[in-house]
Amino acid sequence: MMAHLQPAAMEDGERDSEGKLTKQFSDEDFLRAIREHEPASTMEVANSVGCTRRNAEMRLKRLEREDRIKGKKVGNSLTWMTVGER
Repeated sequence: MMAHLQPAAMEDGERDSEGKLTKQFSDEDFLRAIREHEPASTMEVANSVGCTRRNAEMRLKRLEREDRIKGKKVGNSLTWMTVGER
């Protein structure tokens, strides 16, 4: 049985065991989590939003491509900061 794959841009929330979207998170949820922990690790954002680390990483990378946040490698981790809000 082949799993139905969603494009990365569509990965907005948690999926159940059948791959159905169960919960969505807004961009503002992620931006708020970054502001709360800035500079925030991917795991801090995921925990704050209530999603998996994988979903947080995909959303954060999209927000970075849109120039809404900036990622910076610190050791083996990525940290995230808001852009132009300070």
